[in-house]
Amino acid sequence: MSNHKLQAASLGEIRVENVTKSYGAGPFAKTVVKDCSFTIERNKLTVMIGPSGCGKSTLIRLLAGFEKPTSGTITIDGKPITGPGKDRLVVFQESALFPWMTTYENIMYGPRARGEDTPESRKQAEFLLEKVGLKAFRKKYPPQLSGGMQRRAELARAMINNPDVMILDEPFRGLDAMSKELMWEYYAGLFEESHRTNFFVTTDIDEAIFLADRLIVMTNTPTRVRATIEVDIPRPRRLAKTFDNDHANQVKMQALSLLHEEAMKSFSGGSRAAADFVEAYSKRGSDDANAGKPPSP
Repeated sequence: MSNHKLQAASLGEIRVENVTKSYGAGPFAKTVVKDCSFTIERNKLTVMIGPSGCGKSTLIRLLAGFEKPTSGTITIDGKPITGPGKDRLVVFQESALFPWMTTYENIMYGPRARGEDTPESRKQAEFLLEKVGLKAFRKKYPPQLSGGMQRRAELARAMINNPDVMILDEPFRGLDAMSKELMWEYYAGLFEESHRTNFFVTTDIDEAIFLADRLIVMTNTPTRVRATIEVDIPRPRRLAKTFDNDHANQVKMQALSLLHEEAMKSFSGGSRAAADFVEAYSKRGSDDANAGKPPSP
């Protein structure tokens, strides 16, 4: 058994202060983010949730340094973010594994690209393969892996670079329900071992509550923070117990109510995604009201 441990970054606090992001100019300008402020606390798992299309992915690009804000500031440990950096690493919705590389080669890509293919980095790659349950698949290529396995390989490929902050943009969105829930537990376990600073974006309320130390609820476009909710659920977390917790269900109802209000605003503007959310929310309310009632004769 390897004596390696998951490394926790001692740094990684990000502050977003009065950030606005607009595209275009003059009458064609569109503001996606407006007067947005929040903090991603060091060594915590911060989850952002909001209506589809509200601007969450734009914020990720700003945090990663791929784009610059129109106004406002974004800092990491007090230093302005002016571009991409090795202190931040993004895992996107779409798989970014190289199909011509094995699982092991994909995980080793970062160290090799930096000229750090050392015995220590190879040991760390082997440790991460074991940690994410892919040791037996080290020689397999991405098309030979299931969707959940690919996601685990991508987490390992990110973690070997030891960033101060991991930024994840709906990484489990395309998985089936069972694979998604398994990934929640895998990911929660990895965080609970390292306590690396994590910023996770999702549109799934159960995913958000299960993972989060702090939940940031966003408004409709142009997006800003509607509410910040502390999720005080003991760790380690397991699905079988988390939603038996009264606090978890209180947070869920509070967040759903806020999201419903924002979706209604978007719905009035003709958003199809908002219409889908309103319909699902209404059905959920009907299902809750009918829970426990005997079937109609």
